[in-house]
Amino acid sequence: MPNDRTVTVNAPFDQVQRDVRNALADQGFGILTEIDVQATLKAKLDHDMEPYLILGACNPPLAHRALETDHTIGLLLPCNVVVRSDVDRVIVQAVDPSTMVTLTGLDAMAPVAEEATRRLDAALASVEAAGRESQDQVA
Repeated sequence: MPNDRTVTVNAPFDQVQRDVRNALADQGFGILTEIDVQATLKAKLDHDMEPYLILGACNPPLAHRALETDHTIGLLLPCNVVVRSDVDRVIVQAVDPSTMVTLTGLDAMAPVAEEATRRLDAALASVEAAGRESQDQVA
């Protein structure tokens, strides 16, 4: 069973990561953490790699509902969204919120996961649409 929701965009990395941030914000998610994996591995290991960001996104009302259901859900928060280059495209991946239900075994977590999924899917669809618009402008 896949544990991610993924879209692929043919647009520049910097544009896609901005589009991801905007799309998440439009769906009520704030970015609580940001890890620039490319810069970290270069600084710590002198390892070169493609651009790779991990964004820790949080929708406070959804996080509150999840925590009210199970305090240990904090182990799965915030919702990680990865933006990474892959040759001539950018892949955007978000953890599948249904993982919260699967890992906790709590059916009461399902409504929160469903709402988070709806919002993440809307954000990913927005990013994908922005990428298509960008491609149309280039063509």
